[in-house]
Amino acid sequence: FSGADLADGSCAHPTIPGRVSPLLPANHVTMTKGTGLVHTAPAHGMEDYSVASHHQLPTDCLVDESGYFTEAAGPELKNKNVLEEGNEAVIKMLQAAGSLLKEEKYVHSYPYDWRTKKPMIIRASKQWFVNTADVKAAAQDVLKKVKVVPTSAMNRMLEMLDRRTFWCISRQRCWGVP
Repeated sequence: FSGADLADGSCAHPTIPGRVSPLLPANHVTMTKGTGLVHTAPAHGMEDYSVASHHQLPTDCLVDESGYFTEAAGPELKNKNVLEEGNEAVIKMLQAAGSLLKEEKYVHSYPYDWRTKKPMIIRASKQWFVNTADVKAAAQDVLKKVKVVPTSAMNRMLEMLDRRTFWCISRQRCWGVP
């Protein structure tokens, strides 16, 4: 049968009892890329997020800021690191449910953090979008109190802040940006 025959179907979730997962078509899964049936983790990737948004699915994030499964992932996974013991726990859960068809080692191409040289997990996080005029005025006032060397750079900074159209306050990185 073709993949189109599965569209709008559903299946039992392999690790969360009672949860039904919809089978949805996705443009990023093709005959030359992907396996045809893939899981979707809307909180952990742009393509998955787009599919979930299109089908109005929730974007629950089962991983916390430190890379550990949350309570929402279930008691077997709670507080386990996703890239370490969490992987092994999921494999054992799939085996126990009779849902693991094949297991093999695979080197995943995770994005790496340029400072720590460790793999990063893409995850949804809360962000606050604020009134641009308020932030712009506050940022310019605070900047005027900063000693800038060379002093000629102050005008460049104020002009850059004046041209800024969108602001997003985010706590995703504890160390700032390069």
